[in-house]
Amino acid sequence: MRHVDFVDQTLRDGQQSLWGMRMRAYEAADALPHIDQTGYKVVDLTGAGMFTVLLRSFKDDPWATTDFLVKNLPNNTLRSGLRTISVIGFKHTPDSIMDLWVQTLVKHGVTSFWIYDCLYDMPVMKRLAEVIRAAGGTAVPAIMYGLTGVHDDAYFATRAKEMAGWEGIESVYVEDAAGVLKPERAATLLPAIRSAVGDVPLELHCHNTTGLAQHNYIEGLKAGFDMVHTASRPMANGPSLPSTEGMLTILDSMGYSHSLDESQLPPVAENFRAAAEAGGYELGRMAEYDPRMYDHQLPGGMTGTLKSQLAQHGMTDRFDEVLEEIPRVREELGEPIMATPFSQFVGIQALLNVVNGDRYSLVPDEVLHYALGHYGPVPSPIEPDVLDRILSAPKAKAYQEWERPQPTLAEVRARFGSQVSDEELLLRFMTSDEEVDAMLAAGPIRTDPRSKGSAIVSHIEELVAESRSLNAVSVSSGDLSVTLRRRNS
Repeated sequence: MRHVDFVDQTLRDGQQSLWGMRMRAYEAADALPHIDQTGYKVVDLTGAGMFTVLLRSFKDDPWATTDFLVKNLPNNTLRSGLRTISVIGFKHTPDSIMDLWVQTLVKHGVTSFWIYDCLYDMPVMKRLAEVIRAAGGTAVPAIMYGLTGVHDDAYFATRAKEMAGWEGIESVYVEDAAGVLKPERAATLLPAIRSAVGDVPLELHCHNTTGLAQHNYIEGLKAGFDMVHTASRPMANGPSLPSTEGMLTILDSMGYSHSLDESQLPPVAENFRAAAEAGGYELGRMAEYDPRMYDHQLPGGMTGTLKSQLAQHGMTDRFDEVLEEIPRVREELGEPIMATPFSQFVGIQALLNVVNGDRYSLVPDEVLHYALGHYGPVPSPIEPDVLDRILSAPKAKAYQEWERPQPTLAEVRARFGSQVSDEELLLRFMTSDEEVDAMLAAGPIRTDPRSKGSAIVSHIEELVAESRSLNAVSVSSGDLSVTLRRRNS
């Protein structure tokens, strides 16, 4: 009987896909002891995007949040995701900061890193894998799937073989971020990758955007993949991953064994069901089939972003035009794989083309950098007329001489003072002094679970906790009347 391991995505990609990375420490608190005892091979825990949202949206200290999660998951290997040349945002991050980011996460107990580069700049990816190994962590290089005319099975298999040969690599990871892998393609792609990597363990991570992820997992298991990525049912499906509960049924029907304690799953599901209801977040559900997905290939989170940006221009009725423009832009830009950051580059350029009416009359700096090869090798040549239009932008000439900034760590420290901790230095370098100062002024993060009573009570508690000047709040709703006063210290 073949054994299959699970990588839990409830705390990272599940809440990223459904909640926009807005999960706070207290919203996970009651679930953590159960996740810890379930028996996952790895728990994917955090990433730079989550750090940004916690800091900017809630003034929560993301390092304190990470510490709380780590402390309550003592029996698990914990993981973070990392792009090869950027930590937060789309700007290039100096190697000195990339390295410090890895070293600091390892210090905080996050020791597994899945690393990805959708342009497959292999020397850059290998360098980061070596940094992770030197810091005491384990690198899990990723094959990021894309439905293009450039990336055939042999392309992906060749790169998987190279990754598997790097020193210290314990597994290779295959991800379908946009959810556009079909079972018939999985039936050729996944065996090709299995053959290429030999005995190196393989992980499979498919978003369920078209409702086909479970079928791809079945093809992966038949091909000899060792691990599947899932999430607790309230945090699964749609733009998220398949549910752990559903995959266990599939494994049982296929005659595979696993190491999960199924009795731990219901309390986790109940925690996130209640947290979603209290916070006004979406619950995971199976998505309706939309064949346009295979054309625009947008990751789930990008859809809401584009709609929001159209609304700012009073053009919400033009969303379908943007969806039609995206495949054209993707092909013109050399068919990059539609995952961060290139899905954003293509999506925003398509939106600008629609809003302005004059295609490529406005080109974001990031698209300029991409066209000039600053993010890595472009998959195929950019359409010549489009490239001419991009390079006619006012900034293009200056950017042609641009080189990725590489200040030393000592030079970075000189900007912020020698007394600043590594954690604070990273936050200040990658966000802003104003945001970090506001976080420090907000005080300790909240870690107590959300009130089990009325949702109105928990919202008032948050309001009082987060407002420094508010001394009391009284709210009445029907027969319920609540008054909360700040206690004098």
